[in-house]
Amino acid sequence: MAPSEDTVAALATPAGTAALAVIRVSGAEAGRLAEELLGRAPPPRSAIRGDYRDRAGALLDDVLFTFFPGPKSYTGEDVLEISGHGNPFLAQRLLEDLHARGCRPAEPGEFTRRAFLHGRLDLSQAEAVMDLIQARSERALAAAHHLLRGSLSRELQVLADLVIGALATVEAYIDFPEEDLPPENRAQLRQALQAARARARRLLATRRYGDLLRDGIKTVIVGAPNAGKSSLLNRLVGHDRAIVSPEPGTTRDFIEERIVAGPHSLRLIDTAGLNPSPAPLERLGIEKTRACIEEADIILLVCDAAAAGPAPAAIPPGLDPEKTLLVLNKVDLPEAADAALPTGWTGVRVSALSGEGCDELTAAISAKADRLLPEDGPDGVVINARHAFSLQIVQDGLGQALTKLDQEIDSVLLASDLRGALNAIGEISGKLDNEQVLDRLFAQFCIGK
Repeated sequence: MAPSEDTVAALATPAGTAALAVIRVSGAEAGRLAEELLGRAPPPRSAIRGDYRDRAGALLDDVLFTFFPGPKSYTGEDVLEISGHGNPFLAQRLLEDLHARGCRPAEPGEFTRRAFLHGRLDLSQAEAVMDLIQARSERALAAAHHLLRGSLSRELQVLADLVIGALATVEAYIDFPEEDLPPENRAQLRQALQAARARARRLLATRRYGDLLRDGIKTVIVGAPNAGKSSLLNRLVGHDRAIVSPEPGTTRDFIEERIVAGPHSLRLIDTAGLNPSPAPLERLGIEKTRACIEEADIILLVCDAAAAGPAPAAIPPGLDPEKTLLVLNKVDLPEAADAALPTGWTGVRVSALSGEGCDELTAAISAKADRLLPEDGPDGVVINARHAFSLQIVQDGLGQALTKLDQEIDSVLLASDLRGALNAIGEISGKLDNEQVLDRLFAQFCIGK
């Protein structure tokens, strides 16, 4: 698919009132437009202050012009960036003038799409641009930087080289059976396929953590009615998000908020109290609570430390100690002085009312989240659902090839499996010309990116 010959323009900063607004122009006419607007040839990669006048000569804004000649620009084409004042009406006037001068409005994701089509980014790096824009935590930001700098691309290249080497070996014996080739070394071929499959498996192991980085770690607050779950949510969120009342069963449905704990983004969910004798309406809320528990990555089990013997009696059956933190709440009350954690469980003593122990709780949640890191995966690499789909095809194809190798099946069928695996690797990096994949991918971007 050839890059578009049109010159496009769009805001590269979010719409709305701000100190600055940056308009990006990309295409063959960008250099001519820069010269026309500046009145002279623009020096490359230097910010030049000047008046922006429309075609009728009316002054629109005092701006900075920066010209990036292709191919050393974001898109690989000539690029002009115009930094003006962040008045939405003013930015629209500049865009209208650029459109009148021959530019067309950029489509969603078109600048990044052009960068891909000109070889400035591969497809996984293009996806990392969106990850970088949407990152909500330090870990998500770091992962997006790694992807943008080609960490996944390098891993895929090593994987592709292993498969290409194995395929070349197999096809040599298919295409040139009469040549004076050395005897086929099936043990060496098996070793290469096993190494490739192990590498695909290690990449697949990062899928779940990649989802957690993008969606947030699902952290569910559970406990008996009036244990202080909603108070704890409000304390962690930093404002009164949930209704707090001494009346049991106030929370009938789950409430979700996002917070940051250390380097992690959490989806914090307050649920209905686990009442052993619920009313009919309350029972529906408890069913949702149990569903949230099953889907949770981390569980905060809130117990009333001021109640007689809050634990272990307050621990519902079936909770996984590995992903559960006990939160002994109300430790500011005198009755809670002797409350202790049961054997085999980790947790923190807090007061959701006063904030005592909440810093320690946040640190404990962050430590729990650290354990969700993939145990077997390349450093700095996390994949998404699209990558995982293709990598599963790679792993399955290599597995089938290994089975056929062990069963002494004809090399022609072995080569078919390897070609399928190689094509799947190409779909991740975008080396294959699949316009539907590109349209679906870049449609997720906002205008100007």
